[in-house]
Amino acid sequence: MSSPADNEQVVRAFCEAFARRDLDEILGFFAEDAIYHNMPMDPVAGHDAIRGVLELFVPGSPTIEFELLAVASADDLVFTERIDRMSVGDRAIELPVAGVFEVADGRIKAWRDYFDMAAFLGG
Repeated sequence: MSSPADNEQVVRAFCEAFARRDLDEILGFFAEDAIYHNMPMDPVAGHDAIRGVLELFVPGSPTIEFELLAVASADDLVFTERIDRMSVGDRAIELPVAGVFEVADGRIKAWRDYFDMAAFLGG
């Protein structure tokens, strides 16, 4: 069983990995049966489905940064308050996000992000 500090380190390393934009590296943080849920959309489960969602923005964004503003952990949960920065087309996005991660055995079992879809779409 991992400690909350260990789980927090997994999430910090995961967030840092986005700057390298390597989908295989990012997917390596997930358990095989992991769930990824951007709350404005339907959840997806498993590596193939998670890759499909990540392919919507990771390869096409020349830079990605997840700035961690606050992190708290208890048991297998890690809560993050972030500013996610990326480019979509010619538009720079700075998206405030609250994220909740469930971590077990050093892998992310669930990732839930809460954000305003209108802010993401530029509305």
